[in-house]
Amino acid sequence: MQEGTSRIGGFAGETCERGDVYAADCPTRKLLDRVADKWSVLILLLLGQEAMRFNALRRRIEGVSQKMLSQTLRSLERDGLVSRTVVATVPVTVTYAITPLGSGLIGSLRSMIDWAETHMPDVAAAQRFYDDALGCGG
Repeated sequence: MQEGTSRIGGFAGETCERGDVYAADCPTRKLLDRVADKWSVLILLLLGQEAMRFNALRRRIEGVSQKMLSQTLRSLERDGLVSRTVVATVPVTVTYAITPLGSGLIGSLRSMIDWAETHMPDVAAAQRFYDDALGCGG
């Protein structure tokens, strides 16, 4: 093992070298893929504000399909970032909430959004420059 690296646990008993996120089978990389997904980010940010029911999340997040919302919530729940509470009512009430582990991500997610909002004009200008240089025109 190289100096400055250590073995870390991952998904379902997997391990990889700390800092080896470039390896396809690295559990850290898999977790980064999950939390960097656009639907995951939006769900976590909303649940960071308040617990919500499935249909409230679906109404609030424009463009997400029922299937994608369901899959993403299930994955976030499996990772311990979201909790699911079922209350035996008629019809059954299911509420999703952020867990303490998921709450730890909120600051980082907000920083990414702040960066995107601050630098979107710069990115748009770079895109125009690139397209103009290739003769694409957008």
